[in-house]
Amino acid sequence: MAKKKFYVVWSGHKTGVFSSWAVCKKHIDGFKNAQYKAFADKAAAELAFTKSYNDYKGKNTKKPTLTVAEKQAYGTPILESISVDAACSGNPGIMEYRGVLTHSKKELFKKGPYQRGTNNIGEFLALVHGIAMLKSKGMDALPIYSDSKIAMSWVRKKQCRTNLVFDKKNKNLLELIQRAEKWLKENSFQNPILKWETKAWGEIPADFGRK
Repeated sequence: MAKKKFYVVWSGHKTGVFSSWAVCKKHIDGFKNAQYKAFADKAAAELAFTKSYNDYKGKNTKKPTLTVAEKQAYGTPILESISVDAACSGNPGIMEYRGVLTHSKKELFKKGPYQRGTNNIGEFLALVHGIAMLKSKGMDALPIYSDSKIAMSWVRKKQCRTNLVFDKKNKNLLELIQRAEKWLKENSFQNPILKWETKAWGEIPADFGRK
């Protein structure tokens, strides 16, 4: 279940700290140059409201900051690995995915854009693409990082459990999903699939940088 966020509106139809995106959106929709931001917890949001929007502009406030000890508990990522990620504009929307070398961010593959996709589908396809690519190169021991628990679970179950409705616009995406599921059922692999710990390590190297 997604963690609850709190929203600060500095400039809008109504200002303050709000506990839901729906309420926040009501207060900023149609308001010229609205100033607002999401925060990971209520205390951080209330503190931010006493300050200026410019103090937080461009900063990531959605994830709580970890202490040095908490970061150390997560260890460090294995740099000799690949990382995969997806990006989707809308839900559903235009989706693409890619894989990179973790240590250098050198792009290994990039697919898309696909019409009427979702981020979870992209994350799933990126993982399967990465696994199949490594298997074809005989690199069975190289780990693969993903920041999506949902995609990782779908790969384990060998099934993309999306609720997306498919039509003529995204028929090619459905075909890709079916091919990926078929590959998982007909092939075995040894590559460790590891969770990228964003809150300790920052954004995954394959991130599209559109947040």
